[in-house]
Amino acid sequence: MSRTPPPSTRDELQAREIVARYAGVGNRMRLGRLRFHSKRAVFVLVVFGAQVLKRLVDLVFAATALAVLVPLFLSIALAIRLESPGPVFFRQKRIGAQGRPFTMIKFRSMYVDAEQRKLALVAQNEMQGGVIFKMKRDPRVTRVGRFLRKASIDELPQLWNVVKGEMSLVGPRPPVPSEVADYTLKDHRRLDVTPGITCIWQVSGRSDIPFEQQVELDALYIESQSFWGDVKLLLRTIPAVLLGRGAY
Repeated sequence: MSRTPPPSTRDELQAREIVARYAGVGNRMRLGRLRFHSKRAVFVLVVFGAQVLKRLVDLVFAATALAVLVPLFLSIALAIRLESPGPVFFRQKRIGAQGRPFTMIKFRSMYVDAEQRKLALVAQNEMQGGVIFKMKRDPRVTRVGRFLRKASIDELPQLWNVVKGEMSLVGPRPPVPSEVADYTLKDHRRLDVTPGITCIWQVSGRSDIPFEQQVELDALYIESQSFWGDVKLLLRTIPAVLLGRGAY
């Protein structure tokens, strides 16, 4: 016949059992927190490392390209000045990552009064969606400018924006403030990353792609961007430029 332990002993045994049980729970919780923070540290390290690598590639490639392209730049500058009086470069306020404004630079492909003449051409906008203004036979574009646009040579000075860290080689194209003012909440997703010289929709049809589809492709890039993905887009840019499809 078993003896029932006295109340004091029984309470002490129950207390020890509870302490042991919750000690195990505490150990599991601490182990779980350690795993969580370890995974978070690895994630931050991978993301930060990818950003550093992307920036390093941007800087080295852009700086090297600018040095190599000096003779071409001088020839283009001469051609622009011979056809149309005015500055060689066109500087325009654009919106970058997280809504930060910056001045984007490109070779001038239009007459100097292009912005004033745009008011009379708004009704002839050929870009579906109405946020971006595009015309295939824009009368404001010079003959030299039409060639520069067809070959995307007018965009080359943006390599300087890449060197400064305002742009990247690959990323959504930077919009002008008036375009951002017409953005929907979904469109603002394009401003989550550093804008680029080339992007998915530029190698997939450029200005022939409606604005809504451009936003979808930019969102796809943001969600799946990687170093090798950027390399593939840069390689796809070469035939896209040579073919000139959707460039105007």
